[in-house]
Amino acid sequence: MILEMKVPSPGESITEVEIAEWLVQDGDYVEKDQAIAEVDSDKATLELPAEASGTITLKAEEGDAVAVGAVVCLIDTSAAKPEESGDTPETYKSGDEGSGDKNVADDLKKEQEQTSNTGEKASNPAKDTYASGVASPAAKKVLAEKGIDASSVSGTGKDGRITQDDAVKAVPSMGTPTGGNRGTSHSKMSMLRRKVAERLVEVKNTTAMLTTFNEVNMTPIFELRKQYKEDFKAKHGVGLGFMSFFSLAVVRALEMYPAVNSMIDGKEMLTYDFVDISIAVSGPKGLMVPVIRNAENLSFRGIESEVKRLALRARDGQITVDEMTGGTFTITNGGVFGSMLSTPIINPPQSGILGMHNIIERPIAVNGNVEIHPMMYVALSYDHRIIDGKESVGFLVAVKEALESPEELLMNNNIKKALEL
Repeated sequence: MILEMKVPSPGESITEVEIAEWLVQDGDYVEKDQAIAEVDSDKATLELPAEASGTITLKAEEGDAVAVGAVVCLIDTSAAKPEESGDTPETYKSGDEGSGDKNVADDLKKEQEQTSNTGEKASNPAKDTYASGVASPAAKKVLAEKGIDASSVSGTGKDGRITQDDAVKAVPSMGTPTGGNRGTSHSKMSMLRRKVAERLVEVKNTTAMLTTFNEVNMTPIFELRKQYKEDFKAKHGVGLGFMSFFSLAVVRALEMYPAVNSMIDGKEMLTYDFVDISIAVSGPKGLMVPVIRNAENLSFRGIESEVKRLALRARDGQITVDEMTGGTFTITNGGVFGSMLSTPIINPPQSGILGMHNIIERPIAVNGNVEIHPMMYVALSYDHRIIDGKESVGFLVAVKEALESPEELLMNNNIKKALEL
């Protein structure tokens, strides 16, 4: 019986996928539920499992765009599973013991002799004469002007004479390649990467995007983490990172400035009464943005556990479309790559995105004195069509205040209760 395997729908509104990689070869015997291919949609990379056991015949090439519901391979379910090969190294011996090694040695010797003879013919140098390495008058002038010794230039003229063209080519000039590698390569962009590119350009063209900046003194968070991170990890099995502080600071700020937790829906402004935070992470196929649902109901432990879970699934290529759908606000951390400052692009249809950056010790003025503190620049990109300057600046200031006074504003002056210790 021949079974036709069709492309399943990876999610709502997705009409086609791309064959990213076949994990089996044409004619292979596959087991039921064995992963036979990786397919890219415009939102995620998914594995395609075999629907039955049998011999497979591929009907699409890697890189092909295939419509949802189209046949991508055939499985002959009546084919018998091949027996395991019992061959040993002795099976491949023929004739006298060691004759195989002798044949290989003879072939290698012949190949080397052929290569040597070919190389001698191809690289036969020009015969040395009185003209070899001598520059023509015009070439001498060029070499003298540039301070180049004629002995360092190979001549291509008659009997090895250095011509003017040789001298000109030997002279390095601004912007002129001088023998370095200038190779190029082409590779097809994945469907996920192409979709990300389209969305980024769309955002730039369809929103009135602005970015406002501020800086945060991270000393209070550093001190809290230094004091409680070991107990927190021992109790909950996850680290006490920065993302929980930033997520809870964002939740607080969105409650204060609900316009930032809104989007444009036609001619209306849709405001959410919940906070689903999209976390931008770098996956093997590119940028992915899984969502932490109802972050307003999560504690430090809840957010850290969810961040870890989603990051691992994205890294292992197991993230699903549903886990990346939705989101009312996005946080992206360019600081993990060393970014000092950036203007993050809004994740549509959202209206705001907070950019975190690297932490650097810098001197700042504190109560009239110069002190060195770990500082981070933060950036809020927002859609100015529905978020005014007052809301955007106020939101970022509220985030700054919560991060610089976490015990009071994020922990209600009860650190152990907030960290569930």
